[in-house]
Amino acid sequence: MASDGGRKQFWKRSGAKVPGSIQHVYGAQHPPFDPLLHGTLIKPGSKPPTTPVKLKKVSTFQEFESNTSDAWDLGDDDDELLAIAAENLNTEVVMETAHKVIQNHSKLQEQHKFQEEHLQEEKQEEFAQLTSVACGDNRLVKSVSEGHASGSLDNASENSSMQRSQSLPQTSIPPLTSGMADYNTSVTPALTEREASRLDKFKQLLAGPNTDLDELRKLSWSGIPKRVRPIAWKLLSGYLPANVDRRESTLQRKRKEYFAFVEQYYDSRNDENHQDTYRQIHIDIPRMSPEVLRLQPKVTEIFERILFIWAIRHPASGYVQGINDLVTPFFVVFICEYIEEEEVENFDVSSLPEEVLQNIEADSYWCMSKLLDGIQDNYTFAQPGIQKKVKMLEELVSRIDEQVHRHLDQHEVKYLQFAFRWMNNLLMREVPLRCTIRLWDTYQSEPEGFSHFHLYVCAAFLVRWRKEILEEKDFQSKIFNSRCSVFDSRVRYTIY
Repeated sequence: MASDGGRKQFWKRSGAKVPGSIQHVYGAQHPPFDPLLHGTLIKPGSKPPTTPVKLKKVSTFQEFESNTSDAWDLGDDDDELLAIAAENLNTEVVMETAHKVIQNHSKLQEQHKFQEEHLQEEKQEEFAQLTSVACGDNRLVKSVSEGHASGSLDNASENSSMQRSQSLPQTSIPPLTSGMADYNTSVTPALTEREASRLDKFKQLLAGPNTDLDELRKLSWSGIPKRVRPIAWKLLSGYLPANVDRRESTLQRKRKEYFAFVEQYYDSRNDENHQDTYRQIHIDIPRMSPEVLRLQPKVTEIFERILFIWAIRHPASGYVQGINDLVTPFFVVFICEYIEEEEVENFDVSSLPEEVLQNIEADSYWCMSKLLDGIQDNYTFAQPGIQKKVKMLEELVSRIDEQVHRHLDQHEVKYLQFAFRWMNNLLMREVPLRCTIRLWDTYQSEPEGFSHFHLYVCAAFLVRWRKEILEEKDFQSKIFNSRCSVFDSRVRYTIY
């Protein structure tokens, strides 16, 4: 009995509140109960729930269990509430509300469809107008190029065209004329999702007040989109500052400085001291690639000035054959800043306004100078830089592919016989121009891309075509008679 009394004392509670009650449980399953809003759900004679609820004291565990069992009942309360709600729902109100929703949705769909049709009609009309303008682009371009020979009205028209064509360094590709630019944009092939994503990354990086050059190098290593390549190359080469606000003033100052050099030195090209240099430049320019571009008189004139001014300002090396090829990638890339042509090699350079051509010429000169600053020993007396790089290439190949190295040695093929031109022209004669431009994206992303990383690219060519090299037995005839080694021909047709 004592134990029974102790058990009752153990379960006797001193507090008035206990977990659970006979009231509805509100929370995850039910919203708070509002008597004003849910008056129809309250049964006649019932009182609205109030909290907290005073409960009677429970003296035993059995009584406590019986009073709290409804708190864990999962189905009774829900079924009861749903049944009451179903009886009180107004079917007419429900149908009317649903009908309004359907009508509003139909109206919105019709409005969207009408707007799309209207925009499509406007685009078709605009495209038709631009097509008619573009069909006459030969006449437009001709009027610009012949502006100097016309009257004062033609000169005024040309000046306005040149002002519109002038680019800013922080913008992408400014239009030559508004009609032609719109038409070219409309026929530009759509970018893939990956290309569009990469282009957005470049634009976001270049849009900041100070471009992060380390981040730009990381992005550029895998290739630079064509639309932002001109500004990216100018930044990577060190021609333009990272600060956006300083770029325009830098461009104006450097372009003015270049043409001051032209005015000071170019007239001396026929002097006795400089006529040999100028004559060699004049001979080498027609040997450049691509053929269509080099045959244009305007291009020849620009390249002659660039190379002659560089040679005069760098007397330690002067002009050396091979330097002429290094201007071409910069020239072609910077032309793309003003036009939308896919095949730049076939573009008529003389159709561009004179001021635009001057900007391209000055930018090409300074960027080429930055490149040559890192490899100038390639072109000094006896070209020690090339001699050293060819020797380094030989040592590199002997370590990474000893079989190829021994095969070349057994057939008495000297690395200098085929690799000299690879170093002198930076593979400009071995790969197509568009592949050279893509390769230079990576070169300019490397701290010593043109002097050091270039060695690994040359070694990669030998390893890539090792099977053909090991099968080849007659190297000498290909090197000396054809003036083009087996490696050159393989690269030329498989780089695509």
